[in-house]
Amino acid sequence: MATRQTLDEIKVCVGECLGKKVILKTNKGKRKAKTREGIIENVFPSVFTVRIDQGSGAERTIAYSYSDILTESVEVTVQGCAESIKVS
Repeated sequence: MATRQTLDEIKVCVGECLGKKVILKTNKGKRKAKTREGIIENVFPSVFTVRIDQGSGAERTIAYSYSDILTESVEVTVQGCAESIKVS
């Protein structure tokens, strides 16, 4: 069962990846998943933001909560290495 300690560990892992390129795979339900690439821009107490380049010079900032990782609605993989931020 997930505990407060698990959520704190996720926050630390995301904080260590600040400024790094990541691949986000979001689960939208009913076999719908979306994959995006971005950079972790900010880390706040309850959310973190990711800046996503949409092409043609357009950028978008999306906020995710740490509980999204905990509930596996979002899978965050750091580019350049095989590590993922997820619940162990």
